[in-house]
Amino acid sequence: MSGSTRPGEHPGHRGEKSAVVVGGGLAGITAALSLADAGVRVTLLEGRPRLGGLAFSFQRGGLTVDNGQHVYLRCCTAYRWFLDRIDAAALAPVQARLDVPVVDVARPAGRRLGRLRRDALPVPLHLGRSLATYPHLSLAERASVGRAALALKALDLADPALDAQNFGSWLAAHGQSPRAVEALWDLVGVATLNAVAGDSSLGLAAMVFKTGLLSDPGAADIGWARVPLGELHDTLARKALDSAGVRTEVRTRVTSVRHNENGRWTVSVPGETLDVDAVVLAVAQREAHELLPEGALDAPERLLEIGTAPILNVHVVYDRKVLNTPFVAALGSPVQWVFDRTEASGLDGDGQYLALSQSAAHDEIDEPVAALRERYLPELERLLPRARGAAVRDFFVTRERTATFAPTPGVGRLRPGARTNAPGLYLAGSWTATGWPATMESAVRSGVGAAGAALSALGRPRHHLFDVEEAA
Repeated sequence: MSGSTRPGEHPGHRGEKSAVVVGGGLAGITAALSLADAGVRVTLLEGRPRLGGLAFSFQRGGLTVDNGQHVYLRCCTAYRWFLDRIDAAALAPVQARLDVPVVDVARPAGRRLGRLRRDALPVPLHLGRSLATYPHLSLAERASVGRAALALKALDLADPALDAQNFGSWLAAHGQSPRAVEALWDLVGVATLNAVAGDSSLGLAAMVFKTGLLSDPGAADIGWARVPLGELHDTLARKALDSAGVRTEVRTRVTSVRHNENGRWTVSVPGETLDVDAVVLAVAQREAHELLPEGALDAPERLLEIGTAPILNVHVVYDRKVLNTPFVAALGSPVQWVFDRTEASGLDGDGQYLALSQSAAHDEIDEPVAALRERYLPELERLLPRARGAAVRDFFVTRERTATFAPTPGVGRLRPGARTNAPGLYLAGSWTATGWPATMESAVRSGVGAAGAALSALGRPRHHLFDVEEAA
C-alpha cells in the first residue's frame, strides 16, 4: 500500500461516506459488500495473503485441500444469501432431503448402519420414522429422545437463564442416557457447537436443535461446497468485492485504530493511514481487544474471557475408492465425521481422498502426525471395510487450534453486539452476539449486523441488507 497526501481521500470522493473493514473472513467480506452496496467507499484490509478467514484452501502436490470440512444447513439463510451474493450458490448446493448414514463400528456386521433422515411431513413428524427405526438406540431411548425434543422445543431462546445452564445436565435431567447423548445429541451437537453436551451452553444448544431440527421440515438438510473453499471465499468473494468497488488489500496488518477529534477514524497500516467515517473490526476477539480504543467497550476484558475450541482435520488419500457416500458419521470410534473430497480436490485416477473432521479435539490437537496416523488408519479400516486392502498414498493433518469460540455456559454474556461506545466503530465476527454458535452463518450474520449499524449512523440506505431479524 502506498501513502497519499490526504490519507483515505481521493479526487472525486470528497462528499462520499467511507469505511474500513479490518479482516477478510466471511464477516469482513459480508460487511464490506453490504456497505459498498449502499454507496459507501470501502477499503478491506486482511493480514493474510488471502480472503476467507478460517474457511480456506491450499495446495498440496496436485491437490487443492480445504483446511477443514465446512458444511451448512438449509436453515443457514444468511450464509445462503452470501453464496447468492458472490454468485456461488450452485457450487455449494444443499442435499434434497436430510440423510446422514451413521455407522456404529462396535456392532456386528450387517447391524452397524443407521440413518438420520427426514420425511416430507410437518414438524415434528418429519423425523418420526427415522427416530422410530434408528438402530443405535433402544426403544425406550428413542421414546425418551422424543420427549426431550418436545421439551427442548418449548424452551424460550430469549430467556437469558438458558445461557448459564449446561446442556449435558439438562439432557440428563430429561431422561437422556449416555448412549442417547453419544448416538444422537452429541453426534449433531459436537459438529455444530464444537463441544460435547457437558461443555455446552443450553442456550446455544437449544438454538441449534430448535432451529435445525424443530423449526421447518427441511431446516437440517445439509449443504457443502463441491469445489475448494478458496474458490468461494477467496476467488469469487474477491470478484464480488471488486465489482462492488471495494478496495481489497491482503498481507496488510492494521497497527492501530484511532478516533479523531473531528469524529472520523484513522486506521494505520505500514506505509499508509486511512481517514474514514466508520470502521468495522471483523477479526478474532483477541485481535479486536488489541485494536479497540479505550472506552469503546464497558468491559473489554470480557473479550479475553471468551474461550476457544480446536478442530483437527485428518486427510487420507487412498489408491482406490473406499467410501460410497458423500459423508458418513461414526459411533464407537474416535472418528467423528468422514467426507469424500476427491472431486473437489482435483484428485485424478482411481484413488479417493477422505477428510476426517474432528471437533472439540482438545486432547489431540498437538499430537504428532505419526501418532494420529497410527490411531486413525486402523479406525478407518474398522469403519470402512474396503479400506483394509487399500494403500495409503498420503496422510496429513491440518490443525485449527482456535477454530471457534468455546460455547461454554455463560459465554453469552461475554459476546458483544455490533455497536460499541465509540460512534463509528463496529464489531463483527462469529464470536459476537449473533445468537448462533461459531459457524459460517454466525459470521455472515455478524457482518450484516455491523454494516446495518454503520449504515444507520451514516444515513445510508439499508433496504438491500439481508434481514437477519426476519430470518430468525
